[in-house]
Amino acid sequence: MVCAVGDEKGHVEKKAVFPTQTPHDTMKKMIDFFLPERIEALGIACFGPIDLHRTSKTYGYITTTPKKGWENYPILPEFEKALGVKAGFDTDVNGALLGEKTWGAARDVDNCMYITIGTGIGAGIMTEGRLLHGMLHPEAGHILLGRRAGDDGKSSCPYHENCFEGLASGSAIRLRYARDAKTLAGDEACMELESHYIGQALVNFIFTLSPQRIILGGGVMHMPGLIHRIRESVGRQLAGYIRTGELQDLASYIVLPALGDNQGILGALELAKQVINA
Repeated sequence: MVCAVGDEKGHVEKKAVFPTQTPHDTMKKMIDFFLPERIEALGIACFGPIDLHRTSKTYGYITTTPKKGWENYPILPEFEKALGVKAGFDTDVNGALLGEKTWGAARDVDNCMYITIGTGIGAGIMTEGRLLHGMLHPEAGHILLGRRAGDDGKSSCPYHENCFEGLASGSAIRLRYARDAKTLAGDEACMELESHYIGQALVNFIFTLSPQRIILGGGVMHMPGLIHRIRESVGRQLAGYIRTGELQDLASYIVLPALGDNQGILGALELAKQVINA
């Protein structure tokens, strides 16, 4: 859990990191961090699934998360009660996208995606300047992919044998190779398979969502040279079907985050700012 205090211009004044333990222990540490700061509002960019429907009785709750103890936890109501301020609430990946949209790599576009490829895979989506929620919120890490010929590796997802997360996440890499992604940068077979699956997913998103820019974050994206292979894979799998100005320059279309590891906390600052300005 990353907590920070900052202003409407995106300046972070104070920051702390707490391990995600039980709700009782973790919430106490976070609340104690904020109480002396006299904050005006709070922004929460939270792991999910979460309830984002404002008319729901469980708005602001974490719902069916695999994180033990956090199932059906009222994280937004608990923060508002303890701190006495209003709070903005969204998914962690939507928060990261909002940070990049406000201060980073997506400032000049209104239709964009932020995809985090780490232990799991998640995506934040913005359409016409608005974060996409819909029925729940996007679970784009679980779109189904076609397996590459010859790949009979076990999926890391307990629900799907061929979803994006199950085939291309850091957990999937560890399951397939018994090594972490960071140790496999020079492994040709790993890099080729990983870029193929990520490329296939991006092509599906390009065809369905038509983003003007795609930002790739998360630990797996720290593999040297991977983003170049992904761009090449996307180019091959698009097969010339769509021809737009954006796709003529994949190096500026598929990019790494501009905010380093601060996009999530800066997105949370923007959520807080939106509450103040509402």
